[in-house]
Amino acid sequence: MSKPVLVIGGGPAGLAAAHALASVGRNVTLIEKEDRLGGAPILSGYAKLVPSGEWAKDAIGGMVGRVEGNGLVDVRLNTTVKAFDGTPGAFSAILSDESKIDAGAAVLCTGFTHFDPVNKPEWGFGTFQDVVTTTQVEQMISSGNGVRCPSDGRKPKRVAILLCVGSRDRQIGREWCSKVCCTVSSNLGMEIREELPDTHVYIYYMDIRTFGLYEDLYYWRSQEEFKIKYIKSRIAKVTSDGERLIVKGEDTLVKRPISIPFDLVVHAIGMDPNVDNLLLSSVFDVELEGHQFLKRASTYDSMAGTSRPGVFVAGAATGPETIDDSIAQGQAAAMAVLSILSQAAAE
Repeated sequence: MSKPVLVIGGGPAGLAAAHALASVGRNVTLIEKEDRLGGAPILSGYAKLVPSGEWAKDAIGGMVGRVEGNGLVDVRLNTTVKAFDGTPGAFSAILSDESKIDAGAAVLCTGFTHFDPVNKPEWGFGTFQDVVTTTQVEQMISSGNGVRCPSDGRKPKRVAILLCVGSRDRQIGREWCSKVCCTVSSNLGMEIREELPDTHVYIYYMDIRTFGLYEDLYYWRSQEEFKIKYIKSRIAKVTSDGERLIVKGEDTLVKRPISIPFDLVVHAIGMDPNVDNLLLSSVFDVELEGHQFLKRASTYDSMAGTSRPGVFVAGAATGPETIDDSIAQGQAAAMAVLSILSQAAAE
């Protein structure tokens, strides 16, 4: 029997890679450090996904069920890889439970970490209860309890969504765009308006990056159909007058100061490198790029390659990525694995 392929990470990319490999008869050992599969969409309780509009628990939950029900996939939860040695077709790994696995190749699908907005203290997170993150709003919606002010449970009448919290900010070492935040925020704004049609939603932005087909589906639709207001601005701080939150800054279109009261302020948090990337880099002997995401090899040579032959990467482990593209990259990584194992078998 051929050696299994080691897939590290049970989020969208890892689930896609594992399923693709198992579909062509390859054994897979799927390693997940948490106590369940699904990655951020499941573990963080995402609501409706962009662009399908499907609930995360159904869409990603279906991927989880498909993998867990496949006899060729050996799922190891609450597990990490301590050591990894060898060459393509002949790798060996030692897991955190001290068990040893021989593997033909490895696919790193280790995802990202949500930016912690306490690192942007002037914008009120951690100081005011009613300053929350997009992830927390997703959890409110997916729980079925609706969007509420955490301080007292009331329905907010005015909501501000602040973009680029932990993205495109050199002052805190986050120079990159997190790619999904604009679209996710537009989508959340529409979901808030669907539930609370009398609530006013404002989105504060530097630039809007609802790239590709998302421009029409989210940016324009949110304004024209859901009456969400967009303010091009530079935020100075979020404070309180004792009753409501106050967002202070500058409207950069008309070049004047603005100070607007809100019941709920939402931070559109960016995508940070996985906190384990330095360890992963050491264990698997792969390079990191300048921002500490896992470094890809040349796309034109190997779509899913890393700096080490036989070790592949997919999804947000390499930088901010959409769920759909992470799934596609997981499938591409599976194809790359089959190619290198075929070459190794022929040698």
